[in-house]
Amino acid sequence: MFKRPAIAWALYDWADSAFATTVMAGFFPVFFKQYWASDLPVTESSFWLGMANGLAGLLVVILAPLLGTLADCMGGHKRWLILFALLGILSTALLPLAAQGHWPLAAVFYMVAVVGFSGSNVFYDSLLPKVAEGASLERVSSLGYSLGYLGGGLLFAVQVLMVSQPGLFGLTDATAAVKVAFFTTALWWFLFSIPLVLWVREEGGRPIAWRSDLTLAVQRLGRTLRHVRALPETFLFLVAYWFYIDGVDTIIRMAVDFGLSLGFGSGDLMMALLITQFVGFPAALLFGYLGERWGAKRGIGLAILAYLLIAVWGSRIEVVGEFYLLAVAVGMVQGGVQALSRSLFARLVPPGCEGEFFGFYNMLGKFAVVLGPVLMGLVAHLSGDTRLSILSVTLLFLIGGLLLLRVDVVRGEGRVRGFGVDNGDGF
Repeated sequence: MFKRPAIAWALYDWADSAFATTVMAGFFPVFFKQYWASDLPVTESSFWLGMANGLAGLLVVILAPLLGTLADCMGGHKRWLILFALLGILSTALLPLAAQGHWPLAAVFYMVAVVGFSGSNVFYDSLLPKVAEGASLERVSSLGYSLGYLGGGLLFAVQVLMVSQPGLFGLTDATAAVKVAFFTTALWWFLFSIPLVLWVREEGGRPIAWRSDLTLAVQRLGRTLRHVRALPETFLFLVAYWFYIDGVDTIIRMAVDFGLSLGFGSGDLMMALLITQFVGFPAALLFGYLGERWGAKRGIGLAILAYLLIAVWGSRIEVVGEFYLLAVAVGMVQGGVQALSRSLFARLVPPGCEGEFFGFYNMLGKFAVVLGPVLMGLVAHLSGDTRLSILSVTLLFLIGGLLLLRVDVVRGEGRVRGFGVDNGDGF
C-alpha cells in the first residue's frame, strides 16, 4: 500500500512527535517551574518560560523561509533535516544535565531543541512531494501525522507511568523519572530517524559556498515574496490556513489552561492529552482516505466545521467527563486538518521551490499561535467569562473556512505547473 520511502518518511513523524508531546506539551513546562526555577516567584518563572518559548519561536519564524530557500538553491533537503534533527536530539539529551536551580541553562537547552525540532520540520514537509505524488499525497501526509500521534502517545504513556510509579522502573523518585523521560525522548527521536536517512532518496546537493549561496537565497526569498501574489490560489490558501490553523493551535495550546480554569485536576488533563494522542492515530489515517476520495479541500472543510462545534461545546462543558469527550472530538480532527493542509499545499507549490514555500508555510504555522491566544485572553479579560473566551475562537474558523471555499485547487495546480526555477536562481 505504501512504498518504503513513504513509510520511512512518515516514521520521522513518529520519531520527533515524542519531543512535541513529552517535552513541549508534557513535562518541560511543569519541570521548569517546579524544579529548575523552583526558587523563583511563580510569576517570574512563568515570564522566563514564556520568553524561552517566544524567543525560540521567533528564531524559527526568521530562519524558516531563508533555510528553505537555501536548501532549494543548493539541493539536499535531507541533509539539512538531519543537521537540525541532530541539533534538537542533542539538546534534548542535555536537559537532564541542568541541575536544580539552573533554569537559564535549561531554558537555553530547550530553546535550541525547539529550533532543531521546528527547523527539521521545514525540510521534512518539503520532502513530501519527493516520496509521494498525485492521489497518494493525502494518504502519505496523513500516515505521517497518524504515526506521530501513535508514537508520541505510546512513549508518553510509558513516561507518565514512570513518573507516577518510579519504583517500578528502579528509579528513586519522580524527578529522576522526568530526567530519564527527557533522555529516552532524545533516544527515540534518534532511532526512528534512521529509516528516513537510509531509505528516502534525493538528488544529491552540492557543497556549500556560504557567501554566494546565502546571497542567492536572500535574492530568491525576495522573489518568492513578490511572485507568490502571481499564484492567487496558493496565496489565498495560505491566508485561509493562517486563520483556521490559528484556531487549531489555540485549542491545542490553551486546552490545559482552560481545563485548569474550570477546576479540573492536572491528572485529568494529562489523561485528556493521552486520549487525544491515541484517537488521533486512526483518525488521521481516516482523513487521509477521505482526502483522497473527496479531495483535501473538502476534508479540511469538514474538520473546520467540527472545530466550530467543538469550540461551542467547550464553552458549555460542566464536568470532567465532558472534557474527556471533547479530547476525543479534538483527536478525531486535529491530525486530519494538519495532514490534509500539508498535502493540499504541496499541490500548490511550484516544482523546485518546495523548500522556500514550505518555509513560508511553517513560518505561518508559528505565527498562528499569536492571534488566537490574544483573542481568548482579551475576551476573558473584558467579559470576565472564561467560557466566552473559547467561544471567540469560532471567529478564526469561520474566516478561515470562508476563505478556503474560494480556493480553486484545480486552477491552482495548473498555475504552479507554469512556474519553475530558472537556472537555479529564480522563477
